[in-house]
Amino acid sequence: MTPAPDLLLSSGFLAFARHIGVLQALLAAGRSVDAVVGTSSGAMVGALFAAGHSPEAISALVAGRRPLGLMRPSLRPWRGLCRLDPLIGFLSANLPERIEDLPRPFAVGVIDRTGRHHLLTRGGLAQAVAASCAMPHVFAPVEVDGVPYADGGAADRLGLDAWRAFRPGRAAIAHEVARTAGRDLQADRSGVWTIATPRSGASFWSLGDVVGQIAEARALATEQLPGPTWP
Repeated sequence: MTPAPDLLLSSGFLAFARHIGVLQALLAAGRSVDAVVGTSSGAMVGALFAAGHSPEAISALVAGRRPLGLMRPSLRPWRGLCRLDPLIGFLSANLPERIEDLPRPFAVGVIDRTGRHHLLTRGGLAQAVAASCAMPHVFAPVEVDGVPYADGGAADRLGLDAWRAFRPGRAAIAHEVARTAGRDLQADRSGVWTIATPRSGASFWSLGDVVGQIAEARALATEQLPGPTWP
């Protein structure tokens, strides 16, 4: 039997609702996925999904939250204007302690202090996800097992090449939110089915119409899903 494809969730500025809508479309179509790889907003939604939360439960966790409530001013603004300690607390309350404790393979896209891209497949889960959300200059890097990391989307919004090294020979469904910041790299797309959705339109003050964004992403994803015989 052909194994289920992996799921790749790109970075996208506060695009939680877009990822939730795509997850809803996948599940409604009876599409199962195996490993999950996420960057920035994709890391947060992907981690919650990999931990067993349904798309509806993830929506309930994030809807109505002011992004500003998940950050606080940094005492060392030269490292980043804000810290993500409240986000780490929120994630710790809803996720296992470590990446390797999840019931399915999971990887988080980050960059190190030199700007080099990495996929973290082990280590503190809440810290790894928060690091992936830590946009350089806006947020201070987040330490994962003592090593500082930041938003992997600054180097590679989807992480295709890193995913291939992590999961050689596998197929994947990739959800790409339209770029707001970060880098889209040219990479081998063989064996990867891509679903595209628009930007979220969210801001640090409000996530906006989360329900409407989810519905729009679900409809768009439903139109773009692969057929039942793929891969």
